[in-house]
Amino acid sequence: MAALLKIRSKVEAGSVIVIPEGRIDANTASLLDKEISSVIAGTDSIIIDFDKVEYISSAGLRVLLGTSKAMLKKNGELKIINVSDNIMDVFAVTGFINKLNITKK
Repeated sequence: MAALLKIRSKVEAGSVIVIPEGRIDANTASLLDKEISSVIAGTDSIIIDFDKVEYISSAGLRVLLGTSKAMLKKNGELKIINVSDNIMDVFAVTGFINKLNITKK
């Protein structure tokens, strides 16, 4: 069974808000990467709302790290909001909690 990930984006107060829903894993991380790549040039602020993200794998973490580096290069910012305790644990164990701007639910 293929993992599903739905993604939508909206612009709010000068920021692009990317809203993934489902699992971000080896099968779906490229979808998130494509969505972010399509908006990154046109904004200095990307917010990724993790409210409906159930799981993230190393493939998803790579997308977040790449996005963070791209935003830093252009003096922009990346925020990850509404992160569940389970996913916050993944960020903590991998050290991403110290590398990214992450806010819990």
